Amino acid sequence: MRFFFMCCRMWDEMFQTKGQMLQEIMVDMGGRIAEELVFDDVTTGASQDIKQATAVAKAMVTKYGMSEAIGPINYDNDDDEVFIGRDLAHTKGYSDEVAKQIDAEIRRIVEECYQKAKEIIVAHKDILYRSAELLLEKEKIGRAEFESLFSDSEKQPVVTE
Repeated sequence: MRFFFMCCRMWDEMFQTKGQMLQEIMVDMGGRIAEELVFDDVTTGASQDIKQATAVAKAMVTKYGMSEAIGPINYDNDDDEVFIGRDLAHTKGYSDEVAKQIDAEIRRIVEECYQKAKEIIVAHKDILYRSAELLLEKEKIGRAEFESLFSDSEKQPVVTE
């Protein structure tokens, strides 16, 4: 039985499900959404998160076959050529039409995750402000402290500005 649980743990650590990857994209978009809600503007602060979200969506579509629109086909180019001018010598193994479909699917995934994340953050905007206040006090909080903000949300007044 212990072997079974060890295998399950290894599976969880080695393989990500489509659902987990979509959640990762949603988390990545959270900072940009918070900026929009709090400042009514955006900054360059979320650029790395956006880059990471896009990379995850691209891998889902081109590498892992996790797109219904594209199907279970690998369009990832693993040719890690290391020399100057590699982009000039780089050839893709698919047509411009497929490239457009891939781009559209990556955009769709990121935008859907963005919208879902925004719905969650808007629904729990009071928690956004409470967690910011707590982080200003403590600089770092753990999972239990963060989760307690949800159970305490009915007890405390909502601070919005």
